[in-house]
Amino acid sequence: MTTQRPHPARPQPRKTWPLLISAATAAIASGLTAPAQAGNGTLDSIRSSGELVIGYRADAIPFSYDLPGAKQPVGYAIEICKQLAEGMKKELKLKELSLRYKAVDSKQRFPAVAEGQVDLECANTTNNRERRDKLGMAFTIPHYIAGTRMLVRKDSNIERVEDLGGKRVITTKGTTSAPLIKAKAQDLSLSIKLLECDDDQQCFNAVDKRQADAYLMDDILLYSFRASAPKPDEFAVVGKLLSIEPLSIMMSKKDAALKKFVDVEMARLVRSGEVAKLYKQWFEAPIPPKNMNLNVPMNYLTRDSFKFPTDQVGD
Repeated sequence: MTTQRPHPARPQPRKTWPLLISAATAAIASGLTAPAQAGNGTLDSIRSSGELVIGYRADAIPFSYDLPGAKQPVGYAIEICKQLAEGMKKELKLKELSLRYKAVDSKQRFPAVAEGQVDLECANTTNNRERRDKLGMAFTIPHYIAGTRMLVRKDSNIERVEDLGGKRVITTKGTTSAPLIKAKAQDLSLSIKLLECDDDQQCFNAVDKRQADAYLMDDILLYSFRASAPKPDEFAVVGKLLSIEPLSIMMSKKDAALKKFVDVEMARLVRSGEVAKLYKQWFEAPIPPKNMNLNVPMNYLTRDSFKFPTDQVGD
């Protein structure tokens, strides 16, 4: 990456920034311009530089991913962040706002946000208490609510978590899946061999090559890997939901003004139906580079959450 844009010192946040649905429109009109002009936070830095830095995962189909030969990533979360950037450009009264993208992996994403290397992380990151309280992260309204399940080869005879005794289970480093399966195995007295890979593609490849028996991850990513496999019918996504994962755009907890702006703008995009349109584009229609269709209608958890958009989630 080129020389990083320095971020000035940022104001300390209030303890919480609950999204008041009924006041969201009024907040845009009355509450955002003043914090942005305070001169101490990310919004002021963005105004000065004319640049928004977006962190993304390079292989998180369909949320964010690289295309061969393309200069910019694509995906559902990327498009949402582009819409947020348009709102930011208007709010900051900028003629132009350039977008710079920085690829981060499952471990790099947290320090990249905390250290100001990226302003927003736009991918498939779960909002949970540990990341808010211990890592200093903040999250906006979820754009997808996933559930942790397992991807297996159909001939593995694995259909539920109770079938994992003596099996090799693989997860991606830095995700919520590793502690989840450890706790589940202990509860069920299962002896499993837990493996960890550096990225999602590597995990899928391990199952594909029979180096692992089950890949534990957010169900939508498992569906995307199955759909993109040379022989999708050889794989299955199995088991009950082991967790509920609200996937959200992530930013630093230190910048309350940025958090407030993103919450209000995200609520507007959800209620206007714009996010639902993007969902259909990326989950229910052919997507690049191979024009595969994931054929994943919006689940009831995501659909219901869009009726009352809020950043407050259960842990």
